[in-house]
Amino acid sequence: ELSPTRGCRPCHARNDDAICRLQGYGHNMAHARAEHDARLKLAAGIAGPLIFTASWVGATLRQHGHGEYHVAREHISGLAAPDARHPRLMTTAFLVLGVATNLFGAALRDHLGGAGRAGAGPRLIRVGGIATIAAGLLRRDRMLLGLPEGVARQSWRNDGHDMASGIVYMSLIAAPLALGRRFGDDVEHERLQLPALATSALTAGLLAVYASRRIEPYNGLVQRFGVTVPALASAALAARLLKKA
Repeated sequence: ELSPTRGCRPCHARNDDAICRLQGYGHNMAHARAEHDARLKLAAGIAGPLIFTASWVGATLRQHGHGEYHVAREHISGLAAPDARHPRLMTTAFLVLGVATNLFGAALRDHLGGAGRAGAGPRLIRVGGIATIAAGLLRRDRMLLGLPEGVARQSWRNDGHDMASGIVYMSLIAAPLALGRRFGDDVEHERLQLPALATSALTAGLLAVYASRRIEPYNGLVQRFGVTVPALASAALAARLLKKA
């Protein structure tokens, strides 16, 4: 009876090793792809708010003083209206911010342990992202606030924009509040709790002043601060997580 050559292994053992190596390679590739996708989503969480902020700043500078638009009085969304100077720029900025916010919410959910452990914060962020897309698609009827002479009411599209904007505002307050509570239960992220709660409180204060119209001639400026504070705070959080990724 012939025995296997010394130093060689049976054929089935070599096949098993090859299969194991292929499985290990596939697992490593999937892990690397998941890490790459997570970094891209976190990068979107940085790019989205920065692009949106730069867009409304640029569009405001171009629009201010034209068509009776005044930065202190008028809102950001008026810059996407059909009669604005650069409506496509701001509509695109709304859509980019909405998509980027959604991606960041998904990355944050995964970073915090998945849907079951992440809490409500990432979900609220993604709701805000969807509402931002809706606000961009459902543009206001006109650049200036108020109805023009002879027009009894605004269109359904403008109504939809107002509803979507309301959801965005609520998410800007509720999402960092929920994240603050979640961070407090996690030793790894507890240092982020105070910034998250402070962002929620400051945003709530600014939007309360905005909704109250107590300083109506400057409501456009109050709105810009109320939107920019949580947007930049979100970008800062994404940058911190990306650095650790």
